[in-house]
Amino acid sequence: MASVSAVLLAAGESSRMGEPKALLLWQGRPLIQYQIASLADAGAEETVVVLGAQAHRLAPYVRGPGRLTVIINPLWPQGKTTSIVLGLREVSRQASGILVLAVDQPRPPSVLRPLLEAHERQAPLLVLPVYQGRRGHPPLFHRALLPELLEIREESKGLHAVVEGHRSETVEIPVDNPIVLVDLNTPEDYQEARRRFGA
Repeated sequence: MASVSAVLLAAGESSRMGEPKALLLWQGRPLIQYQIASLADAGAEETVVVLGAQAHRLAPYVRGPGRLTVIINPLWPQGKTTSIVLGLREVSRQASGILVLAVDQPRPPSVLRPLLEAHERQAPLLVLPVYQGRRGHPPLFHRALLPELLEIREESKGLHAVVEGHRSETVEIPVDNPIVLVDLNTPEDYQEARRRFGA
């Protein structure tokens, strides 16, 4: 059976939100715990949590089901790609797939599970959720892309460049939940998402 590891990004400053996004309540618990539980429920073998800004404040909240590894990115001010690369270096060598999810992208197991199932079934280079023709997050990469992923840089569009470079090798999974398009960047985003998704 294919093994999938997840990298959960929670190193950002949350400057537009005004408070740590990881600690926002979602489904009755801190968002970081919701994400950890959701990834485990969907079938991820392990979750590598990358902290940075306010790591000391967030670390006590990093708990939940599944195998967890916590790392702190001292280079977080240089951008998200530094956290992605650091997290990728920590994933299990047994993992055939790697799912990359930001803490401010709440995703229920029901939208994550089909991505893992597609990886198990077809082992494509890349799996993406799609809602009404629009590509969403998170991407699930085959381990074969790891060398390329480890070379991403902020100035060259980071993960986006890898995703765009492998369009023809991507399996798109239609989902009926618009939450795959949601990012919680501002207090307004958060309130709107809670209203729409009953969180």
